[in-house]
Amino acid sequence: MASDTMTSRATTAAGRRRPLSSRTGLTVLAVVVSLISLFPVLWMLTSSFKTRETVTDGKLIPTDFTFDNFVYVFTEVPFARYLWNSFFISAVITVVALFFHSMAAYALARLRFPGREKVFGAIFATLLVTAPVVLIPLFLVVRELGMLDSYAGLIVPAVFNAFGIFLLRQFYLGLPKELEEAAVIDGCGHWRVYWNIVLPLSRPILSALAIFFFLANWNAFVWPLVATSDQDLTVVQLGIASFQTQYSSNWNYILAAATIAALPMLILFFVFQRQIVESVKTSGLK
Repeated sequence: MASDTMTSRATTAAGRRRPLSSRTGLTVLAVVVSLISLFPVLWMLTSSFKTRETVTDGKLIPTDFTFDNFVYVFTEVPFARYLWNSFFISAVITVVALFFHSMAAYALARLRFPGREKVFGAIFATLLVTAPVVLIPLFLVVRELGMLDSYAGLIVPAVFNAFGIFLLRQFYLGLPKELEEAAVIDGCGHWRVYWNIVLPLSRPILSALAIFFFLANWNAFVWPLVATSDQDLTVVQLGIASFQTQYSSNWNYILAAATIAALPMLILFFVFQRQIVESVKTSGLK
């Protein structure tokens, strides 16, 4: 009996230690992955404030701390124009996409009409099509519509996003139908139910999608490269790419431009990270 009691206690103690050791291992793994992810960002930030190493009279002159890299970026090239183009395009796409996506998702989640599931299946199937597959057909369509080298050509093709419709539809399926039924009894139509009830309840998921859409279009590179050749329509990512061709040896200027382009997105993420987490938690698949 005594041996059995000691064995059971040892087993219990081992069982208690296992979760602790596994949790410690996961914590260490998370710290290591975080450091690996943060290292390129920290290296970019520190290097953007350094001068370029030069060799004079056979001697290597080390780097020094300076703000001249950022001054150069804004004075020698129209980088402020690049930032404005990216901000304007990303903001317009985000607002228009959220408006139409929310309406489409509400219709697919609540309205009853023939072929509703087939329409949703067709929209969802577009998530399986990669961007390079539709790049050439999309370019031909935009060219035929006369939207090349224009803001419309950069904005309109990027408005549709099946991911936004899918995520919003899943969120609307989780909303209580009693609120909408009570509004209908009070005489509200579908539009008033959508505008006065559904949209206010959708603020967490809309906030998260706004960040996703804005970030995706801020970092857009391939489509702006294809759709425009006008320097006045150059976005920030194309501007950084032009830095790499013009100043291939001056990495301090390139990293300064990259830091300026990344800083708004980092601030946006840290400010709204709670909304992103809440949206993921409250919009599970059904």
